[in-house]
Amino acid sequence: MAKAGDLQVLLVEDEAQMRRFLRSSLPAHGYELIEAATGRDAITQAGTRNPDIILLDLGLPDMDGVEIAKQLRTFTKAPIIVLSARGQERDKVDALDAGADDYLTKPFALSELLARMRVARRHIEGRSDEKIGRAHV
Repeated sequence: MAKAGDLQVLLVEDEAQMRRFLRSSLPAHGYELIEAATGRDAITQAGTRNPDIILLDLGLPDMDGVEIAKQLRTFTKAPIIVLSARGQERDKVDALDAGADDYLTKPFALSELLARMRVARRHIEGRSDEKIGRAHV
C-alpha cells in the first residue's frame, strides 16, 4: 500500500488563505503539494507533473472549475476532489458529471478532506492492482 508521502497532490485554488492552510496541512500528513492559482496553470501542471490527486476549486479567475474538470478528464484519470464554496445541488451535479470524483463544500474540516483523500488513494491503488492482475493473465 502506498504511503501518503508517495502521492503528489495538485491544489487548484486562487484563494491565498486556503492555499496557505493546505500548504501547511497536507505536507504535514505526508502529501507532496503542487499549487496552481488559475485554470490554465492547473491544466499545465496536471499535464507535466501527472499528480496522483487533484483538489479543484470551482471559482477561479480565468476559468470555471467545471470546464477545468472536463479538460483534465481528457488526459488524466487522477481522482478530482472539488473544494468549493458553491453548495447548491446543481453545482455538485455539474462538477461530478464533468469528471469530478468527490465534492467537499467550504468551509470543511481537514479531517474530512484527509478521509476523502484516503478514499481516493484506495481507488488509485485499486487501479494499480487491476493493471497488475491483467498483466499476469
